[in-house]
Amino acid sequence: MEKQTLVFRNAYICKKKLFMQLLAYCLAFPLLWLVSKLPFSVIYILSDLIYFFVYRVFGYRKTTVRKNLALALSEKSDEERLQIEKDFYKHMCDMFLEMVKSLSMTDEEMKRRFTFSNLELISEYEKKGKSIILMCAHYASWEWLMILSNYITFESYAIYKKIGNRYFDALVRKIRGQHNAKLIESKKSIETMELHKEQGIRAFYGFASDQSPQLAKAKYWDKFMGIEVPVYTGAEMLAKRLDMNMLFVKVEKIKRGYYQATLVPLVDEPIKVPDYEITSLYLREVEKQILDKPEHYFWTHKRWKHIGKKKLVNKKSTTARI
Repeated sequence: MEKQTLVFRNAYICKKKLFMQLLAYCLAFPLLWLVSKLPFSVIYILSDLIYFFVYRVFGYRKTTVRKNLALALSEKSDEERLQIEKDFYKHMCDMFLEMVKSLSMTDEEMKRRFTFSNLELISEYEKKGKSIILMCAHYASWEWLMILSNYITFESYAIYKKIGNRYFDALVRKIRGQHNAKLIESKKSIETMELHKEQGIRAFYGFASDQSPQLAKAKYWDKFMGIEVPVYTGAEMLAKRLDMNMLFVKVEKIKRGYYQATLVPLVDEPIKVPDYEITSLYLREVEKQILDKPEHYFWTHKRWKHIGKKKLVNKKSTTARI
């Protein structure tokens, strides 16, 4: 009887959760859709208004941003870092509304606003007959990078972390699908990519690997902006396991609403490169972008939260083996 009661209770909790998710989606989607229909000139007026509230009124994650800037850009003065901070929040608000705008953007409009400086490299790599891992950072605009799928003959996938709200998750998938791109949940990436290999499906797989992995799962540590941190290595390991080529995509913000991407070869034949060397090369490319225009990096993420914890992880690992 108690077991049956528990089952009914869990079912009720699950249905309640789904209802709340649906309610949140129904309330938010009409507003998002209306915003997506606004012209860009109005979008950026709205962005300036959101910036005022996000930065000056609510101070969204301001403590985290300031700590990150102080760690990563310690050579800059307080005044310089404060200006970078303000410029970052303005860019973040722009980027959020640009993401919303994607709901109603056509491929042609996105192509006009997000261009590539060396698309010929795509054809060169496709002719090699191998799938390609495309590494990028949370820098400038990684959302509009999905328009690359309109220039390639291979399939196009982005590795992402599933959104908790199933309705918003479906919306994100729909937006990607409108621009011929698909999503693969990160925890299913290995099995999916292995299946594609077996089926002879050649594709581009997008990885944004500059965030912080869980400490317990950290396999490799490297210096990022001069600070030793755990690093995601999945893209490199999959490229070697499945014999894939690798490219880095450098994105530059030209002006509000306009970006240009440049494809950068990382190495020839990843399978022959020593472990973690490609990951290190990737981090160096990300650092170049940050040092060039730091205000376009995504500073709200706690990228350096595991600073100084490497010895603790190594100690636990040694104890577990014993």
